[in-house]
Amino acid sequence: MAGGSAIRGSRVGAGPMGEAERGDIAPRLHITFWCARGHETTPSFAADAPIPDSWDCPRCGWPASQNHEAPPAPPKIEPYKTHLAYVKERRSDADGAAILDEALDRLNRR
Repeated sequence: MAGGSAIRGSRVGAGPMGEAERGDIAPRLHITFWCARGHETTPSFAADAPIPDSWDCPRCGWPASQNHEAPPAPPKIEPYKTHLAYVKERRSDADGAAILDEALDRLNRR
């Protein structure tokens, strides 16, 4: 069994890394964004990085902008469409009737 005053799980040279060992952090900008629900988020960006026009709200997922008075509109959520709904978008009632008649003729000929 090893003796001494070593802390279990440590190694020689282990210790907290300070700014002197890691180097200086890059200059940061804190930009505030607001979503349509009124949530406020303030991500930080590097000073030389381009600032995006919009940011996704981490609370609700809606788009957010820097303009508190006029945040972007929430995304339009379309309801789930069935296969039949998509077919009805592509085909008119007359097309559907013609296809049905054609299919019934084929079945009757068998």
